[in-house]
Amino acid sequence: MPLFVRPGKQIRIQIPSMPGQFQFSVDRLVEECVELQDQGIRAVLLFGMASGKDERATEAYAKDGVVPQAVRAIKTRVPDLAVITDVCLCAYTSHGHCGVLKTAHSPQHTAHSKKTRGLRASSSEHEVVIDEKASLELLAKTALAHAQAGADMVAPSDMLDGRVAVIRQALDRSGFSRVPIMSYAAKFASSFYGPFRDAVESRPMVGDRRSYQLDPANAREALREIAADIDEGADIVMVKPALAYLDIIARAAERFTVPLAAFNVSGEYAMVKAAGARGWLLERPAWLEMLLAIRRAGADLIITYWAKEAAKALRDR
Repeated sequence: MPLFVRPGKQIRIQIPSMPGQFQFSVDRLVEECVELQDQGIRAVLLFGMASGKDERATEAYAKDGVVPQAVRAIKTRVPDLAVITDVCLCAYTSHGHCGVLKTAHSPQHTAHSKKTRGLRASSSEHEVVIDEKASLELLAKTALAHAQAGADMVAPSDMLDGRVAVIRQALDRSGFSRVPIMSYAAKFASSFYGPFRDAVESRPMVGDRRSYQLDPANAREALREIAADIDEGADIVMVKPALAYLDIIARAAERFTVPLAAFNVSGEYAMVKAAGARGWLLERPAWLEMLLAIRRAGADLIITYWAKEAAKALRDR
């Protein structure tokens, strides 16, 4: 179950574009985790929000940041619930990108170079370049802060080259060799992320993320990226989104032996909720069919906003 945690106390705010999903303060998040475990949910994936943003995403790797606070609180109250933490900088940067930026002004639009992943994001006014070395260092610090707080698994979602290896090395050096990495290995530049970016307030202020996320047309590149992350030390690899990329899930399941995760993302959730609210389809049969299709394609682990409902449905069978 994906969960959103923000600074503050006694906060439970519904996300308008994701009916039934909420931003929680740590105290209310723990209450939600108790209920989730009671419902049969085995794991949660935490996404943090910043009280203040800056160009170097300082709150992402702060040892007293909202995610480390949440991890410690959950593991104290619900120790058997597996806590996975999203490792990225976009929700903590003032510009909304997944790394530290270098900015070079350009008088013309610069075409996206798909997966030169070094990483240019373009707009009509200027080109944005990610400082990969600086970004990887901060991602490693973020993963380490989460592990030190007690996270059971870390999940880098930035799609910058080499981040799995850098995070693995940082964890191993600090005594966390047994903390596994679930890599967002095939994360596509998708139109289905909009509600999520509302949820964590991470829309890019300039450019977009198409130069460091995958081209939706390029299946072969997705498989190369998965293979590269496994070589760097990923214990679980993920395909995101799920529904529009069932073919990628199926190919990855056939080719690789590590566990395969699929993220049934916010836009996939929101469109079913919207159609169900208007009576255009029956909500429960629709999401059950969606989750079945993801499992049938070969996913070993499904990350979905329907987790609570799905657990109940399976229990009531």
